[in-house]
Order: sequence, then structure tokens, then C-alpha cells
Amino acid sequence: MISTRLFFLLIFTIMSNSPIGIFDSGVGGTSIWREIHKLLPHENTIYLADSKYAPYGPKGKERITELSIKNTELLLKKGCKLIVVACNTATTNAIRHLREHYDVPFIGIEPAIKPAALQTKSNAIGILATKGTLSSELFHKTSDLYGNGVTIVEQVGEGLVPLIENGEIDTPEMEKLLKLYLAPMIAADIDYLVLGCSHYPYLIPKLKTLLPQHVTIIDSGAAVARHTQAILTQHELCAPTSNVGDCIFYSNRKPEILSEILHGDFTVEALDF
Repeated sequence: MISTRLFFLLIFTIMSNSPIGIFDSGVGGTSIWREIHKLLPHENTIYLADSKYAPYGPKGKERITELSIKNTELLLKKGCKLIVVACNTATTNAIRHLREHYDVPFIGIEPAIKPAALQTKSNAIGILATKGTLSSELFHKTSDLYGNGVTIVEQVGEGLVPLIENGEIDTPEMEKLLKLYLAPMIAADIDYLVLGCSHYPYLIPKLKTLLPQHVTIIDSGAAVARHTQAILTQHELCAPTSNVGDCIFYSNRKPEILSEILHGDFTVEALDF
């Protein structure tokens, strides 16, 4: 008969070696996954690219929550010990519901308004995000809390996510949209641009060519990775550092695009979810 001590040791071993689940409305959340994998290469990860339903931004709160539940339940079926909602829109609209209805820890992402507002010298910052993020209650609370005395130029990045999802990052159409969206920010003399969508870090090389040199671009990837590490430690869920993490990727639309984003370094499986 197995002893109580050995039983709990086995449970701990199983839990600590269980994967971190990550989902996004497509390929963009791989910008978050990269930071997590870089910081925690010993952790197993499962990534869901819900590209069939991208973008989440124009969808209402109820639909965004439904999609987030769908993704969460698939990751739980695959044994995930923690779930990263690698989507600003899903975080701001659905993470409260997820935390209230599921027992695993959830990590969310939201635009990094705080560091931009605290560090700006021109007292003007830009936020490039989806409609779903900019219209959310959580975004407005954060903006009101840290935006006093700072001009915040908000811009919905309409059309950017579909272009990224189709692998059309370095195209004339992308450049045309970015110039249009950055124009009011440049006119307001912003010195920080906050990226409020996990897809947008893939636009950083292009953004740097279009923005004045003094503008600092902020995304949330590294901070999310550090927070993930802290929560794993807090819940005693860290995998042994001697492990070599296994990384699994699923996409429900055009898996070749996700493979291209990953530079072919990892296998992407097509999965209908």
C-alpha cells in the first residue's frame, strides 16, 4: 500500500511537470510565449492559436468570454497547471470570469500604461490596442489610475491583427495603416508607445522605422514571464530546472502561418477547437 508521503510526492511531481497553458486569438501570443520560454526553458508549454476566431477585438464581452472558456477547457483537458491568457482583449474582458470559475491560476496581460505614464517626459503617451481592450472596464480603470496629468492618445489598430494572422507584416498595406494610426500620436509628441495587443510586438521593427527615435516602445512580454515565474513559485508548481521543456503548438486555422512565425523551430499541429 502506498504511503501518504509517497502519494503526495507523486502528486507534486505530476503537477510540477504539468504544462503551462497559453492561449491567444491567433499567433500573436507567441510573443508572450517566447518570453516565458526564454525565462523558464525547463517548463513544458502548450500554446493554442485560436486563429479561426481572430480578431477578438471587435467581438462583444459575452462572445470573448465564450471563446476564452472554450480555450481554457481545452487546456485543462490537456492537464495544464496554470493558464496564461496571452491576449489583451481576453484578459480585460474575460479573466475575472475565468478566475471565478476555474481552480488553476490565471495570468493575464494588459497594456503597460503605468510605466509609460510614470516615465514620460513629454507628458504624452500612445496606446495602440484593439477595440475590445480600449473599451473595457479594466483598461479604463488602469488609465484613470495612472493617467492623471498625462495625455493618452488611444488608437484602435483596426486591420492589423488580420494582416499579421495572414503573415502580411512587411507589406505596403501594413505600412499604410501604421502611418495612419501613428500620425496623431506623433502630432501629440508622445515619447512612449504602449502596445496593447500581443500581436503587435511583431510590428516593432516596422514601428521603429516610422516613429521618431526618442519614442520608447513598451510591450508586456517580459513582465508577464516574470509574473508567471512568481505565481508558479507561490503555488509550488515549478518544474525541476534540470528538465528540458517540451513545447506543443496548436492552431485551428492556417498552421503554416504559426510555423512561419516560429521560424519552423517547432512543430505546429492543426486542431479544430
